[in-house]
Amino acid sequence: MKISIITATYNSSETLPSTFQSILSQSYSDFEYLVIDGASKDSTLDIIKEYEPKFEGRMRYISEPDKGIYDAMNKGIRMATGDIIGILNSDDFYTSPDVLKAIAEAFEKEASLDAVYGDIHFVRPDRLDKCVRYYSGKSFKRSRMKFGFMPPHPSFYARRECYEKYGLYKTDYKICADFEFMLRTIYQHRIKAQYIPMDMVTMRMGGASTAGLAVHKLIMQEHLRAYRENGLYTNAFLQSLRYLCKLTEFLKRK
Repeated sequence: MKISIITATYNSSETLPSTFQSILSQSYSDFEYLVIDGASKDSTLDIIKEYEPKFEGRMRYISEPDKGIYDAMNKGIRMATGDIIGILNSDDFYTSPDVLKAIAEAFEKEASLDAVYGDIHFVRPDRLDKCVRYYSGKSFKRSRMKFGFMPPHPSFYARRECYEKYGLYKTDYKICADFEFMLRTIYQHRIKAQYIPMDMVTMRMGGASTAGLAVHKLIMQEHLRAYRENGLYTNAFLQSLRYLCKLTEFLKRK
């Protein structure tokens, strides 16, 4: 069972080597790696070319201007030939060398499974060994999406047929196209998604989705838009309740 891993990059030279190394260290080898670069102006492309031989034919890349991260992800999905597709951001890395193995085993065990997800944790860029927030998918339920909850997107791996049947990421969302995609597939179309009890991905704080209070107004607006477009009712009050739960993620850090 081939897994397609997609990484969108743009001026990612400082963090990309750890992303690459975490993929090369995986115990599961039946994967392809698609790197979609947005015409970086730093040494990102040089690093991609340096690492390409180490993947022994399993890496493909392009470098060209795009319309943002979701456009880049969509390019990767269209290029993918694997049975399963997942996203690994250019400032993230796999927490364990057995992540892909666990994903493949879950799909092989249950043929009716459409997607899997697990746990992730956040670190500060200068302290990669210290968890500052632990985001678990264990408590996720489809019904909780009404309140803005979703599985941790960096741990989400779905069959390629899910993208072919239900569509890709909407590129006119600035920050929440991943939420809209999961709302569309998990909630509206009720794909079968299963939790894997595993810390899959380490994320550096400071990305688009962890940029602080300034982005939360936009998140709220795009969440409400996603509900409207998918014919589901919610309101700002119900959406705000999830922030109380987010506080516990900082308390449960490892």
